[in-house]
Amino acid sequence: MPETATAPTAPISDQQGSRPQEKADNHPELGASLPSRQQTATGPPVRGWDVEAVRGDFPGLARKIGDHPLVYLDNAASAQKPRSVIDAITTCYENGYANIHRGVHRLSQEATATYEGARRTVAEFLNAAEDEIIFVRGATEGINLVAHSFLAPRLEPGDEVLVSEMEHHANIVPWQLACEARGARLRVLPMDDRGELRIDELDDLLTDRTRLLAVTQVSNALGTVNPLPEVLAAAHQRGVPVLVDGAQAVPHGAVDVAALGADFYVFSGHKVFGPAGIGVLFARRSLLESMPPYQGGGDMIRRVTFEGTTFAPPPGRFEAGTPNIEGAVGLAAALDYLQGLDQKALTAHEQELLSTATERLQSLPGARLVGTPRHRRGAVSFVLDGIHPHDIGTILDQRGIAIRAGHHCAQPVMDHFRVPATVRASFAFYNTPSEVDALLDGLAEVVEIFS
Repeated sequence: MPETATAPTAPISDQQGSRPQEKADNHPELGASLPSRQQTATGPPVRGWDVEAVRGDFPGLARKIGDHPLVYLDNAASAQKPRSVIDAITTCYENGYANIHRGVHRLSQEATATYEGARRTVAEFLNAAEDEIIFVRGATEGINLVAHSFLAPRLEPGDEVLVSEMEHHANIVPWQLACEARGARLRVLPMDDRGELRIDELDDLLTDRTRLLAVTQVSNALGTVNPLPEVLAAAHQRGVPVLVDGAQAVPHGAVDVAALGADFYVFSGHKVFGPAGIGVLFARRSLLESMPPYQGGGDMIRRVTFEGTTFAPPPGRFEAGTPNIEGAVGLAAALDYLQGLDQKALTAHEQELLSTATERLQSLPGARLVGTPRHRRGAVSFVLDGIHPHDIGTILDQRGIAIRAGHHCAQPVMDHFRVPATVRASFAFYNTPSEVDALLDGLAEVVEIFS
């Protein structure tokens, strides 16, 4: 069994630009955590990592599954929600709900201010301008928006789109559809058997016909942290724009898109402790201004006649119809909560959990890690010899342990490692060492049952 390296303690964010920060020694391209800012959630910022105090902010973690306390290790799929997010959404409904923009009455004006305040919160979190932030239903819609509005009008027969082998289906299928419709070609940047991208092949795969490169920041199936500065530099040297899927990165800390240099960046609210049905597309202003609308309807127009329509500037141009107002409010509350935590302590806690789980899995009889990247964040995938992952997930669930079993919407990753599915345990800052113990004890019972 190949030996995996200890997971790094560096957070996800790149060099933080004008934000004061410390540089991570063991993975400098990832940068370092942001200083804590005033927390708008319950209580003051958590320092030194008091995990029990943090857990008290998440009512869902107190649930029992049968007679067992819930051990929630499916955070890469969706995270639990802090009380501040729940309260923010409740207040949005209870305080006099109204539609945004154009309304002259008090409730509409207040709702508009709250909604646009949420956009400002996201912009600050990403170190972007407010008019570069588009609210979407999730990372998937953000990618589809770019595929339809940016890529498709520029794509001609014989052109190419480059994606990595470790992408989530959401960062593959929209590009496939665009290529099929335009007679273009989808090309793949491969990964090696550690689950790391073959960066040495990048220069050959980037050609004069490459119209876009799409790559994940952190693999949802393997936890691999990709060397984005190197990837983006190679693409930009050839004039190729890059879309970064940050859905698995943002839950672990703020990302500075200005320092990162991404042309497009997407993430989902439900993975970052916020509500479902809301997400973010960041795009450079010059690109947004060149893109036609993705959908038509109210609020994205300046004037409509039967002879033609003139459209609003970004971001309104891409937000047709009544938006998910309460979702944006909840997302802003989630980002405020996340940034109110001690980022350095949060990172150290998460990485200790991941390192412990990874090391102990290596000593479990019949266990085999799927992917052994040198830099991993948030998740570890594995199989147990002779036991289907779905059976493992079912037995663990009977013990109150929630993990993910399947292909994780990353079937090309499964094909690479020649497995139909894996078990994935994914961690958040509210998980505890005792929950790692529960996972390994449960897996030992699974092995015994099938022995």
